[in-house]
Amino acid sequence: MSASFPASSSPFTRAVVSSMKKLYPESLADKSWDNTGLLLEAPFNPAQRQKNSVLLAIDLTKAVADEAIQRKDSVVVAYHPIIFRGLKSLTLQDPQQQSLLRLAQEGISVYSPHTAVDATPGGMADWLCDIVTGAIAPSPNSAGPSPIEKSSSQKYSSPTYPQPQPSVPSSAPVPAHTRTTIHPSPSPVPEGLESAGMGRLVTFSTPQPLTTIIDNLARGVGHPGGIPIAIPQSASIDTMKIRTVGVCPGSGSSVLLKGGNIPDLCFTGELSHHEALATIERGSAVVALAHTNTERGYLHAVMRERLEETLKKEWEAERGEGLRALEESAKEGGAGVVQGLEEAFKDVESAVTVSERDRDPYGIMIRRA
Repeated sequence: MSASFPASSSPFTRAVVSSMKKLYPESLADKSWDNTGLLLEAPFNPAQRQKNSVLLAIDLTKAVADEAIQRKDSVVVAYHPIIFRGLKSLTLQDPQQQSLLRLAQEGISVYSPHTAVDATPGGMADWLCDIVTGAIAPSPNSAGPSPIEKSSSQKYSSPTYPQPQPSVPSSAPVPAHTRTTIHPSPSPVPEGLESAGMGRLVTFSTPQPLTTIIDNLARGVGHPGGIPIAIPQSASIDTMKIRTVGVCPGSGSSVLLKGGNIPDLCFTGELSHHEALATIERGSAVVALAHTNTERGYLHAVMRERLEETLKKEWEAERGEGLRALEESAKEGGAGVVQGLEEAFKDVESAVTVSERDRDPYGIMIRRA
C-alpha cells in the first residue's frame, strides 16, 4: 500500500457498521453509562485483505478473538463492549487488551451495540418476551440440549452450557397477552421505533402456570442444565400462577426493580442475593439464568439473519460508490486507484456467522444419579 494512502477501516467494515446502526440505532443505547459503537477500527490494508465476513458474539474473549483471526473475519460484532471505561494504556500484559491489539494487527475491527439491542423494538427484550409466551420454538433442524459429559468428579458431570439455536414461530397456541415497555426511551426516538426502551412487561389475560413458563424459557434459550429460580417460601412451584412477567436481558435489577410495582415473575440474567430476596418477600418469583444465557440465543435466532439481509444491501451500495470513485480518480489521472482496493470493491460476497467459542463463564455441573 502506498505510504500516502489514507488510513481508514475497510469498505466492508463501513458497510457492517452502517447496517448495525440501521438495525439498532445508537441513539437508543443508554449512553449515561454504556459504551457502544465502533470500539476498534482496524486500518485497512488492501494487500492483506480479510474476508467479507462478520463474527457475532456476546463477549470478546481470547477464544473468540482466536476464532475470528483463524476465520479471517473483517469484523467482530461483540454485544458487550470490551472497552468500557477509559484506557490509560494498551499493552500485551492485559489479556483483554492483548485480544484487541492482535485483532488490530490482523485488520479486524470490533463493533459493540449492547443496550441499543436491548431497547430496539424487535430486539433482545422482545425476543425474551417471545420466549416467555411460547411464541417461538427451536427450528426443526436444531440440535437438542448439550450432552452431559463425564468428568473426573465422583459426584458431578462436566459443566454443561445452553445450546442456543435458530428458532421459528411456534405452532402451539400463544396465550392472549399484552406487551409494554417498562422504561421508554426518552424523546426523540427514530421514526417507527416509538416502543423503544429498556425492559418489557408481558401481561397475560389469564394467569399462566409458572411451570409452563419455565418450560418455555428452557426451550427458548437452549435447554440449560438447570434453572436457577427463587420463589416465596409460602409458595409452591406447581401451584404458582403468573399474570405479569418482567423481562430484561443481562443484569435486570435497575430495570425490573426500579419503581414500586414488581412483576409476578422477573426473568433476567442475574440479580444479587439481596435483590432476589427482596423480590420473593414481596410474593414474586425470579428466574436468573446467568447473565449471557438471556442474550446469546438472540444472535442465533434473530440478529444473524437480520444483519445478513441488511448487510447485503449496504455492501452493494458501498461497492457501487467505491467503484464509481475509483473510476473517476482513474479518469482524472490521480493516484487514487489502488489495485487491492479495487479488488475489495469487486468482491460481492458477504456473510454473518455466530461464534462457536462464545459462552457464558458459568456452566452447570449435573449431580450424578
